[in-house]
Amino acid sequence: MTEQVGHSKRSRLVEDLAAHIRAGRLARGERLPGENQLAARYRVSRGTVRSALAELQRRELITTETGVGSFVTFDGVPLDQEIGWARALSDSGAEVTTELLGIAAGGDPAVEEREGSLVTVRRLRRSAGRPVSVETASLPAVGLLAALPTRGLVDDSITATLRAAGLHGVAGDQWISVEPLDAADAALLEREPGAPFLRAVRVTRGADGGLVEHVVSLLDPQRFRFHLTFGGSR
Repeated sequence: MTEQVGHSKRSRLVEDLAAHIRAGRLARGERLPGENQLAARYRVSRGTVRSALAELQRRELITTETGVGSFVTFDGVPLDQEIGWARALSDSGAEVTTELLGIAAGGDPAVEEREGSLVTVRRLRRSAGRPVSVETASLPAVGLLAALPTRGLVDDSITATLRAAGLHGVAGDQWISVEPLDAADAALLEREPGAPFLRAVRVTRGADGGLVEHVVSLLDPQRFRFHLTFGGSR
């Protein structure tokens, strides 16, 4: 009997939170109340809360984060970097176009010295016709990826290309700084040389610790922000 009661409480919690999320009362990127708050609100144990959150994560309604992390926003809307920024920007409702600048064998010598041979993809993004970011993505030149300069991206997407190559990131690091644009990047982004831009470096690794993606992005600070989070679920 006790087990059935516990299961019933968990089910009610799962369905109530799922209904809130689907109805938009919990917006995309919004953080759920903490375990203690949910336990008190629904009069259940923290174990029941954890079990309910695990079910919501299984249904892909939430993601659970531990430790410290950061995510990017564009005009205040969180971007899911795991699905690729092109799709994330589109999902956010932003009218952003992506222009492929080129795919070439090789990459930053310092990165190649650490990670091995690379293939580099450069893309420019515009909003309302104005450049807002330029991205340099370095991928390991192995298997399918080694042929990218001649074959191109799968579905015009780095995320889809990595998936087709069997690479999936499970961990990584990100560094953020503000740096002046050099003459070449300023011309590409239609800004004055020396204009301050956000510089984001993201390194994603697979389960074996090998490189999946090394991305350097220059981002318009008037449109992009970085949001730091720690602990909890969302």
